[in-house]
Parts: sequence; structure tokens; C-alpha cells
Amino acid sequence: MMRDTLLLAREYGVAVGAHPGFADREHFGRRDLHLLPEEVTDLVARQIDALASIASAAGVRLQHVKPHGALYNIAVRDRRVADAIGRAVASVDSSLILFGLPDSELIAAGKVAGLRTGRETFADRAYRPDGTLVPRSEAGAVISDPEEVLARVVGLARRPNVDTICVHGDTPGAAQLALDIRAALEGAGIEVRNFSN
Repeated sequence: MMRDTLLLAREYGVAVGAHPGFADREHFGRRDLHLLPEEVTDLVARQIDALASIASAAGVRLQHVKPHGALYNIAVRDRRVADAIGRAVASVDSSLILFGLPDSELIAAGKVAGLRTGRETFADRAYRPDGTLVPRSEAGAVISDPEEVLARVVGLARRPNVDTICVHGDTPGAAQLALDIRAALEGAGIEVRNFSN
């Protein structure tokens, strides 16, 4: 599946990134496994290495890394975990861009590790007043109404601390939603381009 996805990305000129997370398929990596920082570093490095190897064989180069699920949310506030992720990314390829919430420990750790960082916003997720994501266990955490997503995405993109926008692949109608988001952004005069340009 990874190889087929990489080949499609190559065919359509889509930038590719690793999305490492806790090894917890049953819960889709969305619960905290309470790993030590050195275990997080090993886990993240192994997952990036695995994808990078398949990507290389497919003639594709990884552009970025974005931790997944619970690992991402923990790294937003826990500097030890964030540093562990930054070390892992830098150890595999220091040219990779590390994505994270603006002003998070993850972004700070990426900078300390010598990585470029990308501050992201979520088109299809609700936020708490402190700028963190509403946990999926709470009602309204995932915004599945396309009209609601489109009504807010231009404002999110215009924030001065936002470099990239996330749309979750498991959001209903995600592919069409991504196309509609792009059209809304371009219609508002916002340039959409590859992050590495």
C-alpha cells in the first residue's frame, strides 16, 4: 500500500511525508502508550526509515514528517517527547521538515534539532481556546460538515503563524474536501504551493 501510494504521489507531483505514531493499530495510534523518550526516538526513526526506503525504491524523496495521533498531541505540550521526535527526524534526514502546531513544543524541538519546521492548522478539527486540538473523545472534535470546514479555512490560512493545512484522510469525503479547500483558498487570493518551494 505504501509503495502504491508513493507511486501515485510521484505521478501527480504530490509531496510525500512520514506520519509516524504509536504502534497501536487497534486504536489507530490515538492513545498514549507512555513510552520513554529514547523509545519514542527509536520508534519514530524506524518508521521514517521504513517509508524512506520504500520511497527511494519508488524514486520518491520524503519532504516532511508529521507525528500521528496521540504522539503528535503529546509532543505539542511535552518537551521530552518533542525532543525525542526532533532527534529521530534529524538522525534519519536533517533536510526533512517537521510539522506541528504553532507555538508547540514540537516546533521548538524541531528548531533545536536543526530542522525546518512547518506550523500547521487543521481544517477539519476543533480547537480549544489555548490553541490545542479538542480531543477526539469529545463531541464536536472532528468537523465533518464540508460547509463548516470551508467557512473557516480561509481565516485559518490567513493566520500569521500558519504554513500548512491538514485535512484528515479519514474525514468523510476528504479528497473532494481537499479540492474544495484549495479552490476556496485560491478564490480568496491565497497562493497554494508545495511547502518546500
